[in-house]
Amino acid sequence: MDSEMVVHNGGCHCRSVRWRVRAPSRIVAWKCNCSDCNMRGNTHFIVPLERFELLDDSNQFLTTYTFGTHTAKHTFCKKCGITSFYTPRSNPDGISVTYKCVDPGTLTHVEIKHFDGIDWDSSYSLSGVAACSKLSS
Repeated sequence: MDSEMVVHNGGCHCRSVRWRVRAPSRIVAWKCNCSDCNMRGNTHFIVPLERFELLDDSNQFLTTYTFGTHTAKHTFCKKCGITSFYTPRSNPDGISVTYKCVDPGTLTHVEIKHFDGIDWDSSYSLSGVAACSKLSS
């Protein structure tokens, strides 16, 4: 979903973790049914790592959970527990941003696509999600 790049700011509930990301104002967000995303109700969009910046002293408030292949790094705030971003298994060269953690005012449209995390291998190869973390030429 192409649209002009803008700077989105966001973070966790208690505001201890803050970040900025460059992404279109119109995004495609992925709703995944894997065991982790399903329990958290996480719907996220993926950007290249180079477009994500952790702000100020946010890093001191982060902790990480992994499971399974340990490729995904489920990062969350130590104080409030919110996962506002993480490194996804599908795109270890990128960042998944929880779209509901973006501050209001910069997202103009969110298209929700479904990712079958229960059948991860099949969904990954069919979804096109791998391209989301690549810088466009």
